Amino acid sequence: FVNGLRKEAGEAIEREQQRGPFRSVEDLTRRCRLRRDEMDILAEIGALGSLGLTRRAALWQAAQASRPAGPLFEGMENGDRNGRPQIQPGEVKDTEDASPLPEMTPFEETLADYAGAGLTTGPHPMAHLRPSLQRHRVIPAAGLIDFAHGARVRTAGSVTVRQRPGTAKGLLFLTLEDETGMSQAIVTPDLLQQYRQTIVASPGLVVEGVLQKRDGTLSVKAERFWRLSDLAAAPSHDFR
Repeated sequence: FVNGLRKEAGEAIEREQQRGPFRSVEDLTRRCRLRRDEMDILAEIGALGSLGLTRRAALWQAAQASRPAGPLFEGMENGDRNGRPQIQPGEVKDTEDASPLPEMTPFEETLADYAGAGLTTGPHPMAHLRPSLQRHRVIPAAGLIDFAHGARVRTAGSVTVRQRPGTAKGLLFLTLEDETGMSQAIVTPDLLQQYRQTIVASPGLVVEGVLQKRDGTLSVKAERFWRLSDLAAAPSHDFR
């Protein structure tokens, strides 16, 4: 799932991990012959957490480990390029190796997950935005069932599907995903024309409209839209 990681690099990681656990970022880099960009993305998505490192600390050590070792230290098995014994996972080699980079916030970690892998094993991006959304009376997907047919509501989520069937008289159907589930919104052709850039280009939307309950299904007949510009751009399936 890691964007930019070569197949042979992934196979090398798997092969070397069977030989024995990685002891440090430098040990991983050397044994698997990973490129700097590959180490950076592994650090940013938290893949080096098993070494006891935060993401930014791993990124800092990846930058150091990617420096050319030179022929004298190439292939060294029991020490690092300075002749020091390999450290244990998570141990800082010395004070000069400590990362000066500010740590990622939880929201930044989620954004990094989507940028580097297209998914996250942590909180849904909407969970980070929920306090602000609550102040603007935005209802989670799972909460829409508590409102009556015809009620004016606001809901929001990552846009996972934009679908415009040829038999739907120009209607656009949106599927929004938040940390509680999915919600559906219906966009009329005139609104699509008015808000097209916002609807098509935004990874996340706030939708305001009238709740419709029919035959056990829920949908929002949309009337207004707002962009969630900071939402992680989860892949969407558009106009299928």
